[in-house]
Amino acid sequence: MTKAQAGGVKGAAPRVTTLKRRSEFLRLRKGARWAVPAFVLEAKVRDGEAEAETTDAPRFGFTVTRQVGKAVERNRIKRRLKAAVTDVAMQHARRDFDYVVIARRPALTSDFDALVSDLVKALERVHRPGAQARRAKEAGRAAQDRSR
Repeated sequence: MTKAQAGGVKGAAPRVTTLKRRSEFLRLRKGARWAVPAFVLEAKVRDGEAEAETTDAPRFGFTVTRQVGKAVERNRIKRRLKAAVTDVAMQHARRDFDYVVIARRPALTSDFDALVSDLVKALERVHRPGAQARRAKEAGRAAQDRSR
């Protein structure tokens, strides 16, 4: 295989770095989540020490359960979600984060533009500090005010 063949098509969108191991998917279960009708997005900051191979790009995992449909439908949903992630990842995903996209049945029939806009909204939401973090921050401020 020549270098040109190995590198892919010139001008093509960069490939999405994907999660492969079950342990990587399970680690993200404890992170931030945001649900929309077509999918659920889970995200968590990557631990530099815990991950043996650290990459500079955000990593994505895709999950489509058998309940969603037969193999043809699941594969189509996965392709649609990967295309949406490829469109959005460079502008909205953070380099030090890992993400898991859990597909739902509406991902098969919803408009692609709606998938992309939902993904942008979900990425913005999972990067916000959570309600627990905000409450802890407010409690810390209240404790500082009382000590003054």
